[in-house]
Amino acid sequence: MDRELLETFEAAKKAADAAAGEHDSPEAERCLDALRRLRDIRVNTDVLVSTQVGKRLRHLTKHPHSGIQAVATDLFGYWKKVVLEETGKKNGSSENERSSDSSGKIEKERPVKVERNSSSSSMKVEKRDVDVRGQRPDSVKVEKTASNGSKAQPAKVERVSKEVSRTPDTKKTASVPTGPPKLTSLVKCNDATRDKIRELLAEAFSKVPGETSNDDRDEVRNILDQVNACDPFRVAVTVESALFEKLGRSTGAQKAKYRSIMFNLRADNNTDFRRRVLIGQVRPERLPDISAQEMASDARKQENEQIKEKALLECERGGAPKATTDQFKCGRCGQRKTTYYQLQTRSADEPMTTFVTCVNCNNHWKFC
Repeated sequence: MDRELLETFEAAKKAADAAAGEHDSPEAERCLDALRRLRDIRVNTDVLVSTQVGKRLRHLTKHPHSGIQAVATDLFGYWKKVVLEETGKKNGSSENERSSDSSGKIEKERPVKVERNSSSSSMKVEKRDVDVRGQRPDSVKVEKTASNGSKAQPAKVERVSKEVSRTPDTKKTASVPTGPPKLTSLVKCNDATRDKIRELLAEAFSKVPGETSNDDRDEVRNILDQVNACDPFRVAVTVESALFEKLGRSTGAQKAKYRSIMFNLRADNNTDFRRRVLIGQVRPERLPDISAQEMASDARKQENEQIKEKALLECERGGAPKATTDQFKCGRCGQRKTTYYQLQTRSADEPMTTFVTCVNCNNHWKFC
């Protein structure tokens, strides 16, 4: 189903790109025919999430061709309705389970009193009411009375209390939603270049659980369960689809941006960046516009901060002290408003070098 859906959508998108700005062209008819075939394909939420065709279809809803725009809008609404119906069914079933489990009203049992008389003796059985919590009484009292009216020794029978039904205080532990099931293989789009990028991304994301368990930092090892719950195949498909939708093909004008992102995601010394992408701290939609500083590893970010602090400290210290004089004439503007300072740049027996700056035009020169 995924392959047929992707092939049909790629055909529709290719025809739509060729029919841009042209009405009543063969490409437009081919696009409309492909969109109608997409409507006949039965889809569900998992298929739409794994293939990402729903997000890519949004571009066709703004196509300049009115026919393509109308059919694409109708198809987008149909897919959205399918997702909402499936979500509603899941939410409805879970609410029914919770309501059935939480119903714990216990009707109060009426007291039972049995009397049996005979010529020799009589037996009286008293049964206590069920308490409010729905538990049986701990004991039943049985008394035997002889015919002459004297009470025989009462026999007390101990009974283990049992809970009649589930009480309102008892709550059923709700199952934590685990999201869509993990993909067993990589979803391909019948494009050799894009499939290769998906394979490289899946290979990089598959290494994250091992890298997390072997990390020296406790805060990283503590999120190992969260890392293991992520699906590297699904994340790889989502990342590649987001890059393709925003940057186009990897061999196009954004080739350098593709290389930068792929290099940082696959680098052996940048495990932090691909872990953040896998667990969702960095959303795939942000990757096309991400900066080099955000892609850096934690160690590299710390080094950059140290370099900034050192540069700031040197700026605060300031340079060599400067003096103001009118002895030097600027060769550019002819003014004599200058500042200067001297440094020993050559051997000790040589004169000092004088650095002069014009206050008027900021011209710099030096002499010995």
